[in-house]
Amino acid sequence: MPSNSRCARWLLLASAALLVWTATGAAQSKRDKSKGEQPAGPTDYYSEHFVVHTDLAADEAKDLLDRLETMLSLISTYWARPCVGKIECYVVKDLDKWPSGKIPEEGLAHIQAGAGVTITSTLATGALSLSRAVVYAVADRGTPQHEAVHAYCGQTFGTTGPVWYSEGMAEMGQYWRKDDKSVRIHDVVLDYLRATPPKSMNEIVNGQEFTGDSWQNYAWRWALCHLLANNTNYAAKFRPLGLALLKKEPTSFEAVYGDMAEEIVFEYRFFLGHLEQGFRSDLCSWDWKRKFRLPKGSAVVTAKIRADRGWQPSGVLVAQDTQYQCDASGTWQTAQKSDPVSADGRADDGTGKLVGVIMTEDDGKNYQLGDPFDLGADAVFTAATAGKLYLRCQDKWGELADNKGTLTVKLKAAKNNQPTSIPDR
Repeated sequence: MPSNSRCARWLLLASAALLVWTATGAAQSKRDKSKGEQPAGPTDYYSEHFVVHTDLAADEAKDLLDRLETMLSLISTYWARPCVGKIECYVVKDLDKWPSGKIPEEGLAHIQAGAGVTITSTLATGALSLSRAVVYAVADRGTPQHEAVHAYCGQTFGTTGPVWYSEGMAEMGQYWRKDDKSVRIHDVVLDYLRATPPKSMNEIVNGQEFTGDSWQNYAWRWALCHLLANNTNYAAKFRPLGLALLKKEPTSFEAVYGDMAEEIVFEYRFFLGHLEQGFRSDLCSWDWKRKFRLPKGSAVVTAKIRADRGWQPSGVLVAQDTQYQCDASGTWQTAQKSDPVSADGRADDGTGKLVGVIMTEDDGKNYQLGDPFDLGADAVFTAATAGKLYLRCQDKWGELADNKGTLTVKLKAAKNNQPTSIPDR
């Protein structure tokens, strides 16, 4: 018999065996649950896409399956590929409850180390191939969800991609929530990223790193992937880049984002510099397309500034040591049930106040931000440096999503005031 036919027959038999095994296991699981007893040792639990062997209590196991299925639905939609086959998982809360030999040796050491691993094996003959992934994970810190992302990629694409992408997306997988693009990460990871000098993107993407090296390296990979997947300037290219990497097509980070390198570096550093729970990269994406001009004479430049966005372009180029007049009309809210306020914000803490910042650059490179400064409904300010003026509603970076309202802001050079220097733009 030709090898391809032999492989096809093997696949058919394997599929039939899996169906019988799944059905038998599901029936046994139902019998165990009907007894209403807490399992003394590991028990098997089933859902549409997962088979979980675990010593978790029944309610905890059900919650885990729900989280796994939700996560799988989200990543399957993101990559536009349904999961191939069921994913088998060993999830351990208390290793002492597991009989010797119950957990295969290939995953035992990782569980003993308090971590997880996904083992993917592929059988291929000619044009036929079948990948099967098995997850081994401790029950805490989102490890099962992280490893399940690897398993999905392994079984669906036959690979998980390069380390930076593979581990960055797996970290995202454990945090993803339906219809929620906000940052929701473990506090220890947040504290580490906020307190540590940023690792360069080049070091993340091209560094000599490996799977399982350290949770700190995982944190940097998550940061880069989260930014690129959610920032409106880069998300449209990030998905096809990831699919190409998973399908082993010829591509690279540099080939896709090379012409946006300066902007990505700036937004990456800005993201890390303002990171907090609830931060929304989509709401804080920078508008690189808006045109800026130097107001001359009595000319007025008008901008619409939304309360639920980060820094937004005013359209005004300012000259150093030159005065400008700012008039803002309208009201906005900094919480769903808060009272509307003007551009002067709340009197007690300044929340809701219109504030500005000046961005400098060198021929489209080396973007730098000055110190933010207060404006309000009616203000005259002196530009500390030449550059582009950006505006926003004063609020915590992690609390922008529930803001409402838009102000109309009019800017012009102050009366009888002429620029002492004109920026070269």
